[in-house]
Amino acid sequence: MESSSDLGAFWCRAVYPNAMAEAEKAVRQSVSLPSPMARRVRALAKRQNTSANRVLVDLIEAGLDAREKEKKTFFELADRLTSTSDASEQKRLKGELARMTFGG
Repeated sequence: MESSSDLGAFWCRAVYPNAMAEAEKAVRQSVSLPSPMARRVRALAKRQNTSANRVLVDLIEAGLDAREKEKKTFFELADRLTSTSDASEQKRLKGELARMTFGG
């Protein structure tokens, strides 16, 4: 006969089969970091009371989000450039696009 804890686990699975969303499957990835950067990551992890892996995941996610935002902004500026007929506005938008593209 099953114990009461086994029945409880079965009941949860039977009544709520997908109650908790499954986390995305983690992919193991090896990354080499320069020593100063690794020290900074470990210091952040210690300060945030978390693992260096969690800090790296958060930093990568923030970087990817920033890159997507930058891309979106670039295309919005390009759309505004093509839709405006004001010469001074075109010049200003070209300058912004050039800064985004070439830095400075």
